[in-house]
Amino acid sequence: MNTFYPIKFQPILKDKIWGGSRLKNILNKATGSDKCGESWEISAVQGNLSIVKNGYLTGNNLQEIIEVYMGDLVGDKIYSLYGIEFPLLIKFIDANDILSVQVHPDDELAKMRHNAYGKTEMWYVVEAEKDAELISGFNRELDRETYLRHLQSKTLKEILNYEKVRKGDVFFTPAGRVHAVGAGILLAEIQQTSDITYRIYDWDRLDDKGYPREMHTELALDALDFKYYDKYRTDYEAVMNLTTIIADCKYFTTGLLLFDQPVEKDYNFIDSFVIYMCLEGRINIFYGNNMSEEITKGESVLIPASLKNITLVPAGQAKTLEVYVK
Repeated sequence: MNTFYPIKFQPILKDKIWGGSRLKNILNKATGSDKCGESWEISAVQGNLSIVKNGYLTGNNLQEIIEVYMGDLVGDKIYSLYGIEFPLLIKFIDANDILSVQVHPDDELAKMRHNAYGKTEMWYVVEAEKDAELISGFNRELDRETYLRHLQSKTLKEILNYEKVRKGDVFFTPAGRVHAVGAGILLAEIQQTSDITYRIYDWDRLDDKGYPREMHTELALDALDFKYYDKYRTDYEAVMNLTTIIADCKYFTTGLLLFDQPVEKDYNFIDSFVIYMCLEGRINIFYGNNMSEEITKGESVLIPASLKNITLVPAGQAKTLEVYVK
């Protein structure tokens, strides 16, 4: 077998009615569009399979390489749980306008209705305009009747929790939590492999053909968590040259690494692939017999599970997210 190496994929770029030009201008994505809303960095969603763009696996899709390399690529435990389905979907999102208010089902509901996985996700704010805000959860304890009354009378805004955001903010969104990314926000999103979204409200917008987008009022009702939580933003304290865990659940663990000197990583304690999303600067990833792969701002890379020891060397100062499954 050839030596494994850090694997890069061709981003899958998606135009959206709420998209903008930050993916192009800030994260160097190759799009001519000023309505580009999403860059799917690593995806195993059917119809949107990521294609390898570097090394001897170039041209193969993610599912094909899992089929061949199995646990060596994703980790034995992950392979036994998910088979050739990669468990995470990794994205950058640029919201030039507010997204629809939505909710995702949990595993149980998604399995029953769609024979699919649910969607728990997290956001890391890469850039945000002054006074940009997003919606996460409700601002009071609710029941179905009160919620429906607000939905029908178009006063949903009154019960949603708005959060002003700035660069570096983290929001964890378990399945069931109502949410929406607001205008002026560029973020990294880590989520379960699922494309199931229940749209609750779309600000009375029309699509490019002049029609309102489909709503999923009934479907959303059973998925919604009506509880009130006193905190929706995740607090953390980043430490230079050390990985700070900013999200930790059974589906994924995400760390933030801000560093200006080489950092050695030993992954013998996990049985998982590792993903790096470079948010700032340039990073050389050394592996094997002094071989290396470079990632720059806006690039993501998959470290196969069998690559247990790597060294990250920044050119100056760099920032990256580090994602794996525990």
